[in-house]
Amino acid sequence: MSTQTATPAVAATQTTPLGQRAKSLLVRFNLVVIFALICLVGSQLSDDFLQQRNLFNLLQQSSITGVVAIGMTFVILTSGIDLSVGSVLAFGGMVVAMLISGGTAWPIAVLVALAAGAAFGLIQGGISAYAAVPSFIITLAGLTAARGATYLLTDGTPKSVDDGTFALIGGGFIGQVPIVGIVFIVVSILAAFVLRYTTFGQHVFAVGGNAEAARLSGVPVRPVIVGAFVISGVLAAFGGVLQTSYLSVGQPTAGTGFELTAIAAVVLGGTSLFGGKGSILGTFIAVLMLSALTNIFNLMGVSSYWQQIVTGVVLAGAVFLNRWFDRRHAAA
Repeated sequence: MSTQTATPAVAATQTTPLGQRAKSLLVRFNLVVIFALICLVGSQLSDDFLQQRNLFNLLQQSSITGVVAIGMTFVILTSGIDLSVGSVLAFGGMVVAMLISGGTAWPIAVLVALAAGAAFGLIQGGISAYAAVPSFIITLAGLTAARGATYLLTDGTPKSVDDGTFALIGGGFIGQVPIVGIVFIVVSILAAFVLRYTTFGQHVFAVGGNAEAARLSGVPVRPVIVGAFVISGVLAAFGGVLQTSYLSVGQPTAGTGFELTAIAAVVLGGTSLFGGKGSILGTFIAVLMLSALTNIFNLMGVSSYWQQIVTGVVLAGAVFLNRWFDRRHAAA
């Protein structure tokens, strides 16, 4: 998968033969190839897989997880981890549900929910960066605290939302394209732009690659770490907003286990858990890949127990192939 690193790569200037160039492209975009193979297998196992309706359904199913995984990518690129995203998703979803059901206009309710997600990110990122507490520890505490705050806020009961316009965000369509899928694509493009073309994005890679070297080079390491956590918190809360819109109800149990799915997607997409290397495109394709696997299993009527086993095996194989292609790319 195409990635960026803290150390700028030296561009090859020599002309390569066509075969060697094709081989280089295959290694560089290996995740796309793996995804295409999964789609090919899916089309052979079920005639419905490549139907337009099913593909849009796959995009819709991917979107909420994808938005959360995009935020997780920023944190992991700084060599951190955010285990609280599932709980922050539930908190954001309940905040927007309670405000709208209480009479608040939905745009304001959404902004308040996003601000709540930003606050979680700011606190966790601030403690991790300025108090030197490992992000694994502080976000594990955040996971518990955010879930507890959600239950305290709602008394553990779901909250219905009756707003037709708000429901369109998660469940509406433009033509046959789900709006939530368009939202996922737009968020991915914006995130990729930030990482590739802004100073903050370059600093994210620099901090993840070598924090001490980045600090000596004048990079504001701590604010960059805090910024990555704020982005993760905002997008986790946004995931909760999208889910509440899709279901027309806020669920205090929403997002359980989302942190593991998001981390799996980010790593599968080629982002290093040690930071400094990865891409939004990789995360985007990996999220689609995970949803495609689930979709194929559902079309085949495979039980959920076998789905988990086979998905784990396929994930391990995909990560192995991805790492093998990466080593070939580095050696080229």
